[in-house]
Amino acid sequence: MNAKNVLGTELAPCSYDPLTGYFRDGCCNTDASDHGSHLICVRVTAQFLHFSKSAGNDLVTPLPQHRFSGLNPGDRWCLCALRWREALEAGVAPPVVLEATHANALQFVTMAQLEKHRFQGTVH
Repeated sequence: MNAKNVLGTELAPCSYDPLTGYFRDGCCNTDASDHGSHLICVRVTAQFLHFSKSAGNDLVTPLPQHRFSGLNPGDRWCLCALRWREALEAGVAPPVVLEATHANALQFVTMAQLEKHRFQGTVH
């Protein structure tokens, strides 16, 4: 896939450990079957993980049958765009890795919202 990120350049990988992405390919790639729109590459925080669990999406508990080992603060993950927007509205949006966030995320949130929460660390 030659997907673009929100910056208009080639979509960078989000995470191989833990292995993320709708296709579990390490990238926030998508297609019509991705009804959750797993588009936004984030660096999860403890606050966000607590919020997500309380909202019914437990990202901490391992689910080996889905090749999911559970997330820890600091892990990078392709997050559903609407979940990120919910976290934003709740004041707990995790930092975003713009280079690894799929361009389609802009159908759900604005570039200004993403840039305000841009992860300031090393991308790779």
